[in-house]
Amino acid sequence: MDKKVSSRSTTNKALRINLDEKKYGTIVEIGAGQEVARNFFLAGAAAGTIAKTMSAYDMKFSDAIYGVQEDRRYVSKARVKAMMEQEFDLVVDRVGNTRSKSSRYFAYAATVAAKSFNRNNECHAWCGVKVQMYPGAAPSTITIHVRMHDDNAEAQQQALGDLGVNLIYAAYYYFENPKDIIDSLSDNIGKDRIEIDAIEFEGPYFEDIDNRAINLHLIRAWKTRAIMFKPDGSVTVPADMLYKKNVLTIRGSFKPVTKLNVDMIEQGKESFKLLEGVDDSNTVAIAEISLNDLHGHDAKVPEADIISRVQLLNSLGYNVMISDYTRYFSLRAYFRQYTKLQIGIVVGMANMRQIFDEEFYRGVEGGILEAFGKLFPDHTRVFIYPELDEAGELSDFSQVRVPNHLRYLYKHLLENGFISGIECSDTSLFKIYSREVLKQLMAGTNGWENSVPDAAVEEIKLKRLFGCKG
Repeated sequence: MDKKVSSRSTTNKALRINLDEKKYGTIVEIGAGQEVARNFFLAGAAAGTIAKTMSAYDMKFSDAIYGVQEDRRYVSKARVKAMMEQEFDLVVDRVGNTRSKSSRYFAYAATVAAKSFNRNNECHAWCGVKVQMYPGAAPSTITIHVRMHDDNAEAQQQALGDLGVNLIYAAYYYFENPKDIIDSLSDNIGKDRIEIDAIEFEGPYFEDIDNRAINLHLIRAWKTRAIMFKPDGSVTVPADMLYKKNVLTIRGSFKPVTKLNVDMIEQGKESFKLLEGVDDSNTVAIAEISLNDLHGHDAKVPEADIISRVQLLNSLGYNVMISDYTRYFSLRAYFRQYTKLQIGIVVGMANMRQIFDEEFYRGVEGGILEAFGKLFPDHTRVFIYPELDEAGELSDFSQVRVPNHLRYLYKHLLENGFISGIECSDTSLFKIYSREVLKQLMAGTNGWENSVPDAAVEEIKLKRLFGCKG
């Protein structure tokens, strides 16, 4: 296998596949142009590679060919999988007995919502390739979700054309290293034109891949800024989780998640529901973990470590978000892409003091004032969990100590309802420190179980997370 060359052009990639008589398949694209197929035709020698290209653009035609999926959505994971399945089976059935036994078949599919004329619609796509890695092998599949950021349909189509070629090429030539596949997906596509916020590897060749862990590489490879996990542990598209929802989030290390963390989340939920239009039916609570340190640099935390934390939070029924955001106003801006409803951020007193630390905004042109303008512009609230002071007395949001010259700024936020306090259900929880719990469970010391929710204790012991010895 050739060493990956990131500068390889789309045309050269398509031509290399076209010149390999062993690779043969179908390309179907719905909702934009047929740019992937076009790239193969423009490269030349496509007759040896392309069995069929198609665009079942009309919904009734599409339904007749690929069936009606349960969610009845056309730009969906279920639809693109149905397309790949149908087309792969067709190409093998129709030419499998006439072509060389050394052939390796593929089916590429994309279902797209591109920029509509005079509409400000969400521009995204589900793309995938079903491919035989070796002649006669059971096929494996790579499926991705893409958001397009170009402001016109023509540019979006061009980007999707390059992406599709990259995906087919990577499936054949980089399949031994999934991270190389991810790295190559944006080859020849300009910066910030597309965002890949979910990827799934399936099939016999990828059976050893942890899809949760490999999705973290999308962040570290600068394909997206955040990955979402549902409580069942599956990766989900952020738009599906956040669209038209009130969003409450709490940031933490959660190593491991403790009863104190849970109380902060649950007390935050109760206070959040006091806001207008917020109830359980239209609200999503998310535990967020940043890959970055306080200076905005990747903390280099191993993927397995992050996934252990995700597992514990999922075991308690929580949604989880992994991001590379450092500052809270960036986190708010991310959520605001998907919802215009209420946003709540739960923080501890120490976090609130950090928010008022001007050093935290070094590099932000307008400093703390610009940061606050971005954090509190619309329907955003910060909920502050109390703490015990040095004398062992309860200290709440009204007693946050900020630099003297910022005290009126804090008072402004307080009096206008941008920040408010939440309660602690049990002051004994303040004796819980994640670092101490971690040391105890790694050392096999009894007692740490009292600081961790029962479901998380069971998960830690069953899977020996964080080096648990008992």
